[in-house]
Amino acid sequence: MRFEFDRSKSVKQRHGVSLNEAQEIFDQAYLVDQKNDDPEQFRAIGWCRGRLCSVIFEIRRDGDGEYCHLVTAWRATKEEEQSYAKNV
Repeated sequence: MRFEFDRSKSVKQRHGVSLNEAQEIFDQAYLVDQKNDDPEQFRAIGWCRGRLCSVIFEIRRDGDGEYCHLVTAWRATKEEEQSYAKNV
């Protein structure tokens, strides 16, 4: 899977998780749900650097095919932790 993101957002954001680190979520079992936004965005919940995290991403296309554009990431909330535990 190919990832892209705004490199200026690559550093640890105020939520304590960098977009570069957040790519790890997709290397193992993770939970995805869809947000009701335009453009169409999704949330993935999974493990990153030994902690449960969430990332918002969009599926985009270019000449090389589909890729995930990472928008933002944060440490999972209690609600997200419960959802992950129940569904994965």
